[in-house]
Amino acid sequence: MTTAESLMRHALSLAAHGPAFGVNPQVGCVLVNAAGEIVAEGWHRGAGTPHAEVDALSKIPDATGLTAYVTLEPCNHTGRTGPCSVALHAAGVSRVLYSVSDPGDASSGGAAYLRSQGVSVEAGLLADEVSEFIHPWLTAARLGRPFVTVKWASSLDGRAAADDGTSQWITGTAARQRVHEQRSRADAIVVGTGTVIADDPSLTARGDGGELMEHQPIPVVIGERGLPEGSKLSRDPRGVIVTGSRDLAGILSELWDRDIRRIFVEGGPTLASAFIAAGLVDEYLVYLAPVVIGGSKTATTDVGVATMSDLGRLTITSVERLGEDLLVVARPIGE
Repeated sequence: MTTAESLMRHALSLAAHGPAFGVNPQVGCVLVNAAGEIVAEGWHRGAGTPHAEVDALSKIPDATGLTAYVTLEPCNHTGRTGPCSVALHAAGVSRVLYSVSDPGDASSGGAAYLRSQGVSVEAGLLADEVSEFIHPWLTAARLGRPFVTVKWASSLDGRAAADDGTSQWITGTAARQRVHEQRSRADAIVVGTGTVIADDPSLTARGDGGELMEHQPIPVVIGERGLPEGSKLSRDPRGVIVTGSRDLAGILSELWDRDIRRIFVEGGPTLASAFIAAGLVDEYLVYLAPVVIGGSKTATTDVGVATMSDLGRLTITSVERLGEDLLVVARPIGE
């Protein structure tokens, strides 16, 4: 018989088929009979599409007596789709195992509803693995603001550019392509007006051949100045959000209200440092190239650390080699 852990890991592998961006999390579901055999499976394909449980239920004529393995607690509210808790009970599912509780005020409560209807419910199976997989979504839901990733590329001595301002290219092609892949997983890509004026970036996510990837993040420009006339961002097919503000907390609140849950900050030392100083960074992506530049163009500026006791400690979650470069991923301790 297939073990409960392997069934939930299969549900997690299904969840990975769904989009990392968007207002909803990646969720997978498998329906299993009394012999431990998978009879249907499903995953969530994005906002407005059937949730994983309903997707799985749609593939069989009768779910009476089946067990559902779901990576996230079945939702208990009506949004663009109906509540999955009700759908599971109505279909005759007799047992539900899920990994992580839904942190949403409106969407949680599915487990309690199912128990009230006589369905056996167990929580916490592979909770650590699933929590890590949907960490950005869970963090955004907990904080009530978008998950903030700050990225920079620097030399080994922490320089983002030479003293004359040139910075292309510190890292190699493999590292730069990984950046495009990470852009495509975000709802929005954020820069400051200084970067727009100096570099006129397009901020698109592109493949190896320069083609546009299927999903493109919405450009967001932070600062009090408008876009320069004729800038590439003014012609972005998804539009551009020009905040006209430097109020980072207020901007994140506005982006949250626009259903933006994951942002990628790629706006240079000034903007990166502002997010760090405000305590608004949930993840750091630091690309390190095996070069030494020296000079004054550091990857960050003042981040509010006047003495060692002011340090905000991070934990490194992964280190990856990309060609000759390194990608170091870190988070604030406790996140």
